[in-house]
Amino acid sequence: MPKLSVVVPFYNVQTYAPDALKSLELNARDDFEFLLVDDCSTDGTPDLLERAARELPGAVHLRHRSNGGLATARNTGLDAARGEYLAFLDGDDWLAPGHLARMLTAIEALNCDFVRTDHVRCTGRTRSVQRVPFGPQSVVADPRGAILPADRATSVDYPYAWAGMYHRRLLDRGLLHFTDGLRTAEDRPWIWRLHREAGSFAAVGLPGVFYRRGVSTSLTQIKDERQLDFIRAFDEVLDGVAADRESDLLLPKSVRTYCAIIAHHFGSIERYEPSVARKLRLMSAAALGRMPQDVLDRVLDSMDAERSALLRRLRGSRRTPSGAAV
Repeated sequence: MPKLSVVVPFYNVQTYAPDALKSLELNARDDFEFLLVDDCSTDGTPDLLERAARELPGAVHLRHRSNGGLATARNTGLDAARGEYLAFLDGDDWLAPGHLARMLTAIEALNCDFVRTDHVRCTGRTRSVQRVPFGPQSVVADPRGAILPADRATSVDYPYAWAGMYHRRLLDRGLLHFTDGLRTAEDRPWIWRLHREAGSFAAVGLPGVFYRRGVSTSLTQIKDERQLDFIRAFDEVLDGVAADRESDLLLPKSVRTYCAIIAHHFGSIERYEPSVARKLRLMSAAALGRMPQDVLDRVLDSMDAERSALLRRLRGSRRTPSGAAV
C-alpha cells in the first residue's frame, strides 16, 4: 500500500499542466502515487500526461472517454487510490517542493481524520495567503465544532479539497467521494458532509498549494448553464443538514450560506446569457421557496440591507404566463 495517493484531474490545461506535473516531481517519494485523471481533454493535455506516466515516479494515467466534470474526475481517482492517506491537486495549480511530505508528517503526528491547510491565491503576478478560518493551529478538534457561527466565515466556507490531507478511513466510510456530475460547487456538499460526519480534524497552516485564479477555462470564469449546478449542490447541503441530529442548530448556517451564494451570482448576472440569467432567477426563487421559511426569515433579517432586499424580491417573485420572473 502506498503511504499517499494524490488525485489530480486535468481538462484542457496544456498551458498549466507542466507546472502541476513539475511540482509533483518535486514532491515525489517512493511511497507516493499520483493519479492523473484526464477528463477527455481535447488539447495537448493527454500527451503531457502520457509522458508523465512514463517519467514521473508513482504516476498513473487514467482517461475518461467523455467529459464528466471535476467531481466525476476526482471520483475516478479516488476509486483507483491505494494510499493510506489521500490528497488532491487541480491540474492548473501547483505545489511547493516538499509540501506533501510536510502535510503527511503533520497528519501522522496529530493522528486525526483530516487536516486543513492554508493556501496561496495567485492572480496574475499577485500572491496572497488565504487562511483556514479556524483559530487553533495543530490542535485536534471536533469537525462539527468548526461549522458555526452562522454569521462568520467558518471551515465549511473554506471548501477547497486540495487544501488538506485525509485518512483512508474517510474514503472507506464514503465521506471523500463527490456528487457525480456536479459541474460547479461540487466541494460544498463534500465539505459539509466531512465536517458533520468525520470524527477529528486539525488546521495546520502550511500554505504550500498555489491556487491559480483567472484561468479562462475555469468554470469560475465561464458564466454558462453549468454554473447553475450550485443550486443542486446547496440543495444537497440543506437535505443533509435537515436530516442531521443537530439540524435546528446548523440550519441557519446552511441557509445563510445558500442565500449568500445566490446573491453572489446575481452580482454578476449581466455576464450570463439572457436565457441562463432567466433560468438563474427562476431556479433561485424556487430554491428560496424550498428553504425552511422560519429559518429564512431570520436569516434575511440578519443580512445586510442590499442582499436582504434582493433576496426578498426574489422570494416574492411570481411567474407570468410567458414564464418570466417578475
